[in-house]
Amino acid sequence: MTFFIDTHCHLDAAEFGADRAAMRAAARAAGVTHCVIPAVARFNWNAVRGLAHAWGDSYALGIHPMCTPDATDADIEALGALLHACGEDSHLVAVGEIGLDYFVPGLDGPHQERLLRAQLRLARRLDLPVLLHVRKSCDRVLKALRELPVAGGIAHAFNGSPQQAQAFIALGFKLGFGGAVTFERALHLRRLAAELPLEALVLETDAPDIPPQWLYQSQERRQAGAEQGRNSPAELPRIAQAVAGLRGMAMDELAQAAWRNACAALPRLPGLLRGDRIAAQG
Repeated sequence: MTFFIDTHCHLDAAEFGADRAAMRAAARAAGVTHCVIPAVARFNWNAVRGLAHAWGDSYALGIHPMCTPDATDADIEALGALLHACGEDSHLVAVGEIGLDYFVPGLDGPHQERLLRAQLRLARRLDLPVLLHVRKSCDRVLKALRELPVAGGIAHAFNGSPQQAQAFIALGFKLGFGGAVTFERALHLRRLAAELPLEALVLETDAPDIPPQWLYQSQERRQAGAEQGRNSPAELPRIAQAVAGLRGMAMDELAQAAWRNACAALPRLPGLLRGDRIAAQG
């Protein structure tokens, strides 16, 4: 059996409320032996930490850019205090999900950037990598990283240019690919997944968001009553198969490389994975 790490999945989300444990068990049965669960705001810091401990997974703590409208300096202070308190917790693997979003209208750009820099300073203080949200914001995030270098991490749901990809790689980051790469019309993203260095890629679902092509329903079909499929970590092997196909390589080889890359991006992971089927590292 091939084994996987889902490097980005929001398993505390309300969409999993009815069957959360069964969903995680199904993913494990599909070979997803480990999940990284990022927080999005103060309200779910304890939830992601609790799930990671309950399931032997890992977590990250941070303030998502889409949650910045309600975030204040008090939230940054609380985040710093909690990161310090959890500093020796092996399940804490990163600061995240943090970053910038210039796609969603109405978000305050300067406020986002101030909070991003504050969280980068926390990551530097604790020598933790970061999980980055970089939607329509790669250059601005890169500028912040050059000013406040951190211990690498992952640019989640990457869809920037090849030049931006190389800039993240040069700063010690891996690039996350998930369900969006399964859409045939996603020509730019599929080209990135095919052509970027293998050592730069990690796999993710962003569950319950970013459903792969086989779960997606168009707006017209949803209005006609079709049900949108729920994304979950169990979809990761099929997403990996799509990426392997784009690269013309065996899925096992891709999975082993993605596993190694995840461990390189998040150095606390190997300690958690001891006792799992770490032969998947190859």
